[in-house]
Amino acid sequence: MPKILRIINRFNIGGPTYNATFLTSELKDEFETLLVGGLPEKGEADSLHIPKEYGVTPMLITELKRTPSFKNDRAAYRKLIEIIREFKPDIVHTHASKAGALGRKAAKKCGVPIIVHTFHGHVFHSYFNKLKSHLVQFIERRLSKITTAIVTISNQQKQEICFDYGICPEEKTYVVPLGFDLTKFKRSAEMRLAKQLELGLNNTIPTIAIIGRLVPIKNHSFFIKVIERISALSDSHFTVLIVGDGTERKNIENQIQHLALKPGQSIRLIGWEKDIASFNNCVDIICLSSDNEGTPVSLIEAQAGSIPVISTNVGGVQDILLDGETGFIIEKGNLEDYAEKLLDLINDEKKRLKMSQNGWNFVQQKFSKETLASNMSILYHKLLNNK
Repeated sequence: MPKILRIINRFNIGGPTYNATFLTSELKDEFETLLVGGLPEKGEADSLHIPKEYGVTPMLITELKRTPSFKNDRAAYRKLIEIIREFKPDIVHTHASKAGALGRKAAKKCGVPIIVHTFHGHVFHSYFNKLKSHLVQFIERRLSKITTAIVTISNQQKQEICFDYGICPEEKTYVVPLGFDLTKFKRSAEMRLAKQLELGLNNTIPTIAIIGRLVPIKNHSFFIKVIERISALSDSHFTVLIVGDGTERKNIENQIQHLALKPGQSIRLIGWEKDIASFNNCVDIICLSSDNEGTPVSLIEAQAGSIPVISTNVGGVQDILLDGETGFIIEKGNLEDYAEKLLDLINDEKKRLKMSQNGWNFVQQKFSKETLASNMSILYHKLLNNK
């Protein structure tokens, strides 16, 4: 049975944890897989409950951290070399940037025959200044030369990786969309009522949620300005829940404090919700306002829960959302259009219902964990046969 060493940055809430977990659990009859990764950083929620839920026991490397550190990075690199030499994998598959850099270098040094890397997102714009962004691009181009296959999670991301930024050639790049355990996101009237009571929500008022790390790249500031604009335009009642935590929490709290919303309109931070499937039952609209994304997990989960979504047009959003059918895609920075579309959904329950029905039909065909595993299995066997 071929062996796969799967390396992710860290076990925090997000797409990479789910992706790595499902590939490990769903392919266990075809491949022997060892999953390794780092711990979440300050302000991030621990996601180790996810692999546990699906019978996967990962190996933790405490030195594998997102923040650059010569000492930690060197220690993590040495541990990865030790693991590779002991496990003797046929394939090393890395997920996201830090794991991709250290894992691919360690695999190359140890002579692993097949090296695969998945871009879950990228940091080629909107994260750093121009000089640092160019440096990151240079490093990724070098790493691509020692990589057997590059995996992107959307066609849009492949366009950016191969053509917009010239990171790697098209012929070694494969599109494998994310996959999820979508059935648990199906809505339940009983769970909806229970969650509404827990959070003190009014069943007659639409609830809007935005889910993700409270960091600059997610641009919650823009989203709050959208809510402010809606309040200025309308007396419609609504509740907004900001789910998550991170470095921008204080700034977001300050921005909220200065809002002058009308009666029946409210916005509050509620921290992380570990059970998003349960939480989504009480939500009527889910939003995203990021400046950069890979494939936003929260939007796929929302559609699986029959919730209409609104997002800025970034990363792979166009590949996971049917504009006008399961939600709306708004050009980045267009506050007026975002406010108009969100207000339309707040006021039009029939439109929300139609979009919610379209959402489940769309994602269950494209983003199931079984489809993910099947697509990746085909790629692995192709690479093994070529070698």
